[in-house]
This record gives sequence, C-alpha cells and structure tokens, in this order.
Amino acid sequence: MLTPTLAEEKKLWRQGLANVCGIDEVGRGSWAGPLVVGACILPKNFKIPSVFGDSKQVKPQARKKLAQLIKDQAEAWSIAEISVTKINKLGLAKVTHMAFRKALVNLKPRADFILVDAFYIKHVDRKNQKPIIGGDQKSASIAAASIIAKVYRDNLMKKLGRQYPQYGFAKHKGYGTKRHQLAILENGLSRIHRKSFNLSFLQKS
Repeated sequence: MLTPTLAEEKKLWRQGLANVCGIDEVGRGSWAGPLVVGACILPKNFKIPSVFGDSKQVKPQARKKLAQLIKDQAEAWSIAEISVTKINKLGLAKVTHMAFRKALVNLKPRADFILVDAFYIKHVDRKNQKPIIGGDQKSASIAAASIIAKVYRDNLMKKLGRQYPQYGFAKHKGYGTKRHQLAILENGLSRIHRKSFNLSFLQKS
C-alpha cells in the first residue's frame, strides 16, 4: 500500500494557501445506500501515521482509529450525504458534484484550495482546485477525506443492514458482491437500492 504524503499540500502552503482541502467520495459504485463525500483540511504539523492511505486498503479497525485521529487534529472537516432518492431522480454524475460542493460549503474555515481525487468539481473555479489521479494514494488530505467518509458510510450501511437484514448490507456495504446479487434475486430491490442503476438483470423473470 502506498503511503500518501503532504508534498502537494506543502507546495500550496508555500504559496500562502493555508487551508488546503482534500476531498473524496465513497459509495459511488455501490448498488444501494447513499453517496458520501468527505472533505478535510489538515494542519501543517500533521504527522502521517504508519498505517495511512486509501480508505479501501486500510483495515476497518485501523480505519476507525484514523478517522477519530483525523477529526481530532484537522483544522476543519465535513461530511456530505446524498440520498438514494436524489441519486435515482438526478443520476449519479450530477449528485456526485452536488455532494462535493455541499461538503465544501460545510467546511469552517473555508478552503483556500482543493485537492480532488481524479476530476474537477463542476461549478467550482478551476483555478482553486487540482484533480490528482489516484489522489487518495498520493495526497494525505485526500486520503484523510476518504477515511472519514468511508467510516461514516460504513456505519450508515450497518444501520441499514439492521432495517433490511435479508440483504447483508453490513457485510458488503451495498456493493455488487455475489451475496448481494443472490439477495436481490431472492428478495427483489429494496427502497434503498439505486433504481437509476440498471439492476433489472437481477430480477426474476
């Protein structure tokens, strides 16, 4: 696992941009549940832990501890959640950018510059953002945002798993695992499945 650094952040700090925000989404490819975006401004004296990186590659218990550490030390952090209803109504691409903007608005203090995983955020000045391919493996700020978002969403999916025990959401978090596919074949789609995704191939004929 690659350990992200503060190299990008340091370049921006040297330019006088104090509040450098990393931002990332979790749950984009999930078949069920909300989309969640995390945003995080790390302090200049942040010490990168030995087990730190892309949230998907960090083990769950370590991820929880890291999320708490990040929240305790961050200059600012925020979470934005977009419901399945909005995903189904507006489509994933549109709500993804909405969620990123919502997370930025919720930050106090506001970001001077934004480091984004992979793409530009629509309707945000491009001069104030930089997309980094594989950003959660390179930028500590993006990795931190990814970690807090994943812990938040995993907890949500566990709660939804108690409401819909037949689907096993606590285990697969809504992603298209074999177990999830079989559960849909057996029980059909629930209220929290993304109907805007074409999951009709899993429906009984």
